[in-house]
Amino acid sequence: MTLPLDNADWPTFGWSDDIRPALSRAVAAGRPVALATLLRVEGSAPRGPGAQMLFDGSTASGYFSGDCIEGDVATHAAQVLEDGQPRRLHYGMGSPWIDLRLRCGGALHVVVERVEADSPAAMALLDHTRQRRSCLWESDGTVQTVRVAESGAPLLSAHDDPLHFARRYDPPRRLIVSGGDPGALAAAQLAMMTGFETILVRPDGPHQPPPFAVSRYLRGEPSQALPELGVDRWTAYLGATHEDEHDLGGCLAALKGGAAWTGMIGAKSRAPARIAALRGAGASDEEIAALHMSPGVAGLGKAPFEVATGILAEIMQALNPARERA
Repeated sequence: MTLPLDNADWPTFGWSDDIRPALSRAVAAGRPVALATLLRVEGSAPRGPGAQMLFDGSTASGYFSGDCIEGDVATHAAQVLEDGQPRRLHYGMGSPWIDLRLRCGGALHVVVERVEADSPAAMALLDHTRQRRSCLWESDGTVQTVRVAESGAPLLSAHDDPLHFARRYDPPRRLIVSGGDPGALAAAQLAMMTGFETILVRPDGPHQPPPFAVSRYLRGEPSQALPELGVDRWTAYLGATHEDEHDLGGCLAALKGGAAWTGMIGAKSRAPARIAALRGAGASDEEIAALHMSPGVAGLGKAPFEVATGILAEIMQALNPARERA
């Protein structure tokens, strides 16, 4: 039995860095999946330990090597789906499959396990995701459990004999954008394209949603929307209405909630008055220091998507360290 990779000629399945959306769709459809986890890397590799792929019987999500081994992993995943027995795979240096070469050298060690559609562990993982809680997926390849992650838990811990590994999942990274002009819309669309849970807040905006996909569209005030949504260190907020009556309230809520990144679009000349207003509303010196005024990367240009690209780069840099700790 061979499991074809969806759109193998153009492997867009590798754009996904989080298997949970694909797992959620499979669970909702009542389909079991094969979950592949990269346990160990020797030498250089495109992905590090903890990277994952998910196969649902016809489609794939995620990647390990940039098209060196994905097809073979898919074949083993099909076997795991058929007989339920986990597979431990070794590619590269010392591998039994000498015909499968890794262009970057080194070696990759992968485990593939079957996850049932009604798996309590899968249900728990998705529930923690909805509740925006970090959790650990623990498995020996056959028995899977999920529990809340303790502070300081690594992204992956693994033992070979007997096999046991724990993979940490954090809340999906999230960007809340307030505004409705071309710059705000470019930031929201680019965030969706790069895998953010993206929430667009446009005070008193049109009743119809924006003409591109977002995770949620809200028409209220940012100062009210952010506390209701719940801000955490996997959340970024961009105030882009250009109106202080809206953006300052959103920034204050993001700063008080401990957002990983908080910023406002606007001329640098407006910064002193905005900072004074935030201080008057109760922002501390430490919170003010964390605020990004006139964010972006110099030299990219001033067109909406050029500005949005620079802002998203800043936000990614701020959020990525959160992946390295619980």
